[in-house]
Amino acid sequence: MRVCVFCGSREGDRPLYRDAAAELGTLIARAGHGVVYGGGNIGLMGIIADAALAAGGEVIGVIPRHLLDREVAHGDLSTLHVVGSMHERKALMAELADVFVAAPGGFGTLDELCEILTWAQLGLHRKPCGLLNTAGYFDPLLAMFDHAVREGFLSAAHRQLMPSEQHAQRLLDRLLSAVVSGENSLHEA
Repeated sequence: MRVCVFCGSREGDRPLYRDAAAELGTLIARAGHGVVYGGGNIGLMGIIADAALAAGGEVIGVIPRHLLDREVAHGDLSTLHVVGSMHERKALMAELADVFVAAPGGFGTLDELCEILTWAQLGLHRKPCGLLNTAGYFDPLLAMFDHAVREGFLSAAHRQLMPSEQHAQRLLDRLLSAVVSGENSLHEA
């Protein structure tokens, strides 16, 4: 299986974000799964890719042509797809992946996460999605999702599309078992 990871092109200010990213990449590779990600060699993106590669894993990058220099495309990947736009990037990443994980990041990470969640809500895919909530990074976003349910803008069933865990192993176990079992209860909305 392949795990698509959405994450920051920056490392964040605390070492624990870098450590969690490296652990995630290592765990995915050691479990025999591939990583699909944004193709950059910077930030948490580069850390996850390097960790997965160091653990002998397949790493597939997808980067828009206009970001080749800005995000410094990773030169040592198993495969690097260069696409024409951000829309093409997200579509190809979604096509290549079996599972989606969002790790800490900024606007780009949130954009990718929200789009893949919207596609799940609309029934365009049934692939498990989850948040690697390192040090509670996503707690405000999860509170916003809960607020949207309370205010009637999001169903409780659709809120369940986004489980979160603070530890990479628990999150991967949860998401990958949903795929393996064929009973993807995370997406019964």
